[in-house]
Amino acid sequence: MNQITGLVLTYNGERLLDECLQSLSFCDEILIIDSGSTDSTLETGSRHNARIVHNDWNGAIEQHKFALTQITTPWVVTIDQDEIISPELQKAIIDKLNNPDKVDGYYCPRRSWYLDRFIMHSGWYPDKLFRVFKKDGITISGIRPHEELRPKNNAGKLSGDIIHYPYENFFQHLEKINGYTQDAAEDLYSRGKRSSLGSALGHGFGKFFKQYILKAGFLDGKAGFIVAVHGFFYTFQKYIRLVELQMKDSK
Repeated sequence: MNQITGLVLTYNGERLLDECLQSLSFCDEILIIDSGSTDSTLETGSRHNARIVHNDWNGAIEQHKFALTQITTPWVVTIDQDEIISPELQKAIIDKLNNPDKVDGYYCPRRSWYLDRFIMHSGWYPDKLFRVFKKDGITISGIRPHEELRPKNNAGKLSGDIIHYPYENFFQHLEKINGYTQDAAEDLYSRGKRSSLGSALGHGFGKFFKQYILKAGFLDGKAGFIVAVHGFFYTFQKYIRLVELQMKDSK
């Protein structure tokens, strides 16, 4: 009987998709939920014998919920199109499938590359994510644009990292910040949250201090400093855009 599906949500993910899908080759099936890619994403998926299902994008939360309706195996491992399962984590997953614990799934550490190194501080590592789970043992929630996968009851931990290459360059990072902060501000506004210039600055400086000082981002060299600056910018933008939404609504 098939035990596990490797799940990837895609949209124009050709940059690392080949390596991503190769790292899921131990799975009984690879499922791609694509939201309209126009690059070579679909061709790459076909080369890896993935089952490809189209579903229009309505946010990561809804896309994950839709994906679960397409899965027939009892277990799922999901990674993003810019992530790779390390050999150590592959082995840990296979071992647990052969002798599973009485849990809903497992948290996995994620190690992310930025600028010239893997970031091992700054609040980035270990970035423990619930990515290996029973299909019926997960809850999906979160605040847009980010989904939050959690166990319904108990969870274990696996050794070995998910390797993450989130940004090809600074341009791509800032482009993602632009989209993410607008989505996050709109979600906060819909929940009745409000902000001000002072609040936006306070949240931004707080984020920088937490990443660079409290989370020892200074140990990550110049990459750690840039991560903290972008943390300030992301947080400030999120709350100042919330102010902008308030101003529009008051007109």
